Amino acid sequence: MSPASTYRSSGDLLADRRYEYARSAFEENDFEAAADLARQVLELAPDFAAARALLGRAAAELGRREEALEELGRALALEPDDALGVRLDLARLGAVPPDEAITGGYVRALFDDYAPRFERHLTRSLAYRGPELLADAIRRACSRRLRSDRFGLALDLGCGTGLMGKVLADRCHRIEGVDLSPRMLDKARELKLYDALHEQELVAFLSGRPAGEADLAAAADVFVYMASLEAAFREVARVLRPGGLFAYTVQAHEGPGYALGEDARYAHGEAYLRDEAAASGLTVVLFERVSTRQDRGRPVPGFLVVLER
Repeated sequence: MSPASTYRSSGDLLADRRYEYARSAFEENDFEAAADLARQVLELAPDFAAARALLGRAAAELGRREEALEELGRALALEPDDALGVRLDLARLGAVPPDEAITGGYVRALFDDYAPRFERHLTRSLAYRGPELLADAIRRACSRRLRSDRFGLALDLGCGTGLMGKVLADRCHRIEGVDLSPRMLDKARELKLYDALHEQELVAFLSGRPAGEADLAAAADVFVYMASLEAAFREVARVLRPGGLFAYTVQAHEGPGYALGEDARYAHGEAYLRDEAAASGLTVVLFERVSTRQDRGRPVPGFLVVLER
């Protein structure tokens, strides 16, 4: 994993400058130079978590596992909310269970940094089309159930900058979004499509909603940052009215359960998804293989699912 692109200043201008040199060396795969420069940074600013993390990552690339574990552990102790994503590195080294690798602090920091270029990068560089695929799947699911594709309250889970809201707003009487990243929510707010936007963790948000209030819940490529989906499915089922729909996309895992990929995202297996739906009292309306985005020019395998309460 590459060093975090944003970080708090060390408070020392010289240390910050050397950290940038170290980051550049790491990104050019010169891991010995990156490690040496990171040590120089830490001589000036011993409590600079970003430099600890960079040194740990460089050591891991060089095969120095014990040093990597020590430095990454110290970085995590300095920044326990893990905005730097250190737990992902520790998981790759086998020191943290895969299902504990991604935290809310990491996701928030990732997307706060990503917000200014999010839509441009997704749609142009990654050919992202998750919201459009979900909107079409919702329409087809309604047709199969011989029901209108107009909804009362819709919940956009992990709404980001509002890409899902753009394709749903004219089909919903009311739409609310939730996301961990305040900067992403600022972008969504500019659209003036949402009746309410909430800065909160997804399951906690759902847990605070009344039972049976929503006609639709949508989650476009949100569960790639969640390992177990049990609580999310349970709470979605609770807040949906009978006949309400739950539409989502995930990355596809060909084995059982779920797995943390090299792309720092979780992929979920078909059997796992079907089992969680059934356990939550949700019925499968559509279950299809799709690709919502590309990675290095290749389609990323995924599933598109529409469930009914």
